[in-house]
Amino acid sequence: MLVSRRLAALEGQIGARLFHRTTRSLSLTTEGEAFVPHAAALIETRDAALESVSPRRIGLSGTLKITAPNVIGHAVVVPLISELIADNPSLHVDLTLSDGVIDLASTGLDIAIRVAPLKPSDMIATKLADNPYVVCAAPSYIARLGQPATTADLVGHPCIKLHAMNSWPFRRGEEIDRVRIEGPFSTNTVDSVRAACLAGVGIAMMTYWDVREQLERGDLKRIELEDAIPHELGIWAVFPTRRLMPSRVKVLIEALRASLASPADSNGHCGPTRLPD
Repeated sequence: MLVSRRLAALEGQIGARLFHRTTRSLSLTTEGEAFVPHAAALIETRDAALESVSPRRIGLSGTLKITAPNVIGHAVVVPLISELIADNPSLHVDLTLSDGVIDLASTGLDIAIRVAPLKPSDMIATKLADNPYVVCAAPSYIARLGQPATTADLVGHPCIKLHAMNSWPFRRGEEIDRVRIEGPFSTNTVDSVRAACLAGVGIAMMTYWDVREQLERGDLKRIELEDAIPHELGIWAVFPTRRLMPSRVKVLIEALRASLASPADSNGHCGPTRLPD
């Protein structure tokens, strides 16, 4: 077979076996696993070169592999993907929604959308928008139990806890102060924290984009404390490499920036805004 001959020639040129081959299975050797990222980079280089000079190539093509948090994935990424696919029939998209951190290098992802207090120097990333934490509660809860004025007052209120977040981060000047909170309900997803907050179970801390629509409609009310402000996060696009980034990734980034450029909410507070790289 042509593929077998070319693989044998490549192994001869490298001086190492890339695959374990039997009559029933084919698997990468240690050398093969080390070679795969370099082979992928060569393919990307070829595709980018063809794309830059070919007049016949119209629109985006190839497979765009993305991971994003659940809320932002549903609210922002999926609608954008629908538009990109409609405008680019040769484009395929593989989207993984997860609130955990997925390793880009080992999974072959083109881009990861992450909500974190990253700095550009932490990894190969570009900031898409601000996404500060918001302390909020349902109007029914505030009518029943009032609202805290300071971080110390949070002790007297039932707070809804996200697993692995038993304290809430606030900024006092240049310092980050983590305030321990208690409450009758804890859960493992942002969706269920928001649902419990809407139901009036207690006060919650979520990021702006987790509750943007609810704040705009008045279903939730932002609680501003006198002595501290919630810690500020960002929405970041993270990539395995900046070198020869495919056009499909560049187009997605710009589309995300445009979508995340939000006007002020109904209470007059500004939501995330586009920042320079």
